[in-house]
Amino acid sequence: MNKFGSDCVPSDLNNDLFSCELKLSYKPIYDIASRVLDIFLSLLFLILTSPIVFMTAVAIKFEDGGPVFYNQIRTGKDGIHFTIYKMRSMKISCCQTSDTVTKVGDARITTVGKFIRKTRIDEIPQLLLVLSGKMKFIGPRPLVPEQIEEFSLNLPEFKNRLVIKPGLTGLAQISGGNDLTPVEKLILDVEYINHRSFVLDFKIIWKTVGVVISGYGAR
Repeated sequence: MNKFGSDCVPSDLNNDLFSCELKLSYKPIYDIASRVLDIFLSLLFLILTSPIVFMTAVAIKFEDGGPVFYNQIRTGKDGIHFTIYKMRSMKISCCQTSDTVTKVGDARITTVGKFIRKTRIDEIPQLLLVLSGKMKFIGPRPLVPEQIEEFSLNLPEFKNRLVIKPGLTGLAQISGGNDLTPVEKLILDVEYINHRSFVLDFKIIWKTVGVVISGYGAR
């Protein structure tokens, strides 16, 4: 275990690169039960958040008259690409790019967008992907293919994140989100993959509530 409390250890003397040992174990009971919970919770939250989605859609449309939703290709389990759907938080002219990296005070983000990104309302449509089985509630954040390739050039083990389905939230998402480096994301994602359990899932969900309330890690 290193100073991060994970199974990743420095692979060079400068401590800039890490060797993350993947210990993906077969957990049939956990996998089946978590899928059932994903279906139940995604249906529940889709129903409960439908008024929020409606009001947000009206606000987005009222602000600039543009589309309410936007879609983008992301990389899922085993490197398979799929399309995610989010509520549009950026200006219309900025939604056709694969650049998803935002900065503090990013001028591309609309007024409504600032609020829905901070509260994670823009992520609600992804519940449909959880329901369909392309995503889970908890897992590594799905990145665009270009980011996976870029990070993997200097950090080949970054693709270890792709051995399980991506999630709406996860250990990396509640530990800094966009503020984390690729190495830090890898460490936390591999830590979750190696030790995933109902206890860990509950802790992540509980902390996710705090992250949503505080807006921590959002841009």
